[in-house]
Amino acid sequence: MNSTTSTIHLKSITDMHNIIGVSKPKHPLFSILRFENFPQPELTQRTKLISDFYQIALKKECPCKMQYGQTPFDFDEGIISCFAPKQVSIVDTDFAFAKAGWVLSIHPDFLRTYQLSRKMKSFGFFDYDVNEALILSEDEQQSIEIIIEQIEKEYLLPIDRFSQDVIISSLDLLFTHFNRYYNRQFVTRQPQGSELLNRVENILNASFSDTGEQELPTPAYLASQLNMSCKYLSDCLKQLTGQTAQQLIHDKLIERAKDILTTTQLSVSEVAYLLGFEYPQSFNKLFKNKTALSPLEFRQSFN
Repeated sequence: MNSTTSTIHLKSITDMHNIIGVSKPKHPLFSILRFENFPQPELTQRTKLISDFYQIALKKECPCKMQYGQTPFDFDEGIISCFAPKQVSIVDTDFAFAKAGWVLSIHPDFLRTYQLSRKMKSFGFFDYDVNEALILSEDEQQSIEIIIEQIEKEYLLPIDRFSQDVIISSLDLLFTHFNRYYNRQFVTRQPQGSELLNRVENILNASFSDTGEQELPTPAYLASQLNMSCKYLSDCLKQLTGQTAQQLIHDKLIERAKDILTTTQLSVSEVAYLLGFEYPQSFNKLFKNKTALSPLEFRQSFN
């Protein structure tokens, strides 16, 4: 097998249609295609794909492999996967399209004057890794398919001045369902909540150990240790605990700071450096926000 990797940059939805080998989109900034109408690709080498538009796919009957970032993933059951513009995916020479399902392509300009454009940036699932795709129950899949079929029906009608409004409204409803079903998945498909929280606790305990000065742990570091995307981990923790990864890190940091302040004679600045802060003022501000006391006032309350 050729070990080199080629790059395909899809700058427009028309580019994507041309490369796949299907007719040009009815709208230059939006399209919806059925996988069963795709000709199978003939790849001679690994290919890196970059697109300048959103892609949302419902894949069914898809015995294929794909890599997203550094993570390979088998698409072996019906799933929803969402890709934001400029994200990179890699397909191998044995890649095959799903046998059934849809792919929606949405250029940011299609949303530009709508409130949904701003909402899109807040949807966490566009920042999840491919192995964190949404696995639908049978009932959920039926609900999603009803919405997608309505979008498809509107797309195939002659374009009029209401067409874009109708599609945007349906997309908004679709993404609302994604949020609902992901919240369910955080509970049902993740490792048991207590297991995940124990792993988070162990990593943070190791990060705030007694081994001298350290770097301040970040949500990205925590996510990398758990083999999750940063956004997916924070959303999952938010569902389980009501707090994001950053908030949990801060809570653990403050608890460690309290221990040091009450059991050593280190200055507040020394404590800040020990915990990984570059500037003591940042430590002071965080500590006071969390406890309503400055580090020095907290120490003095124990004397």
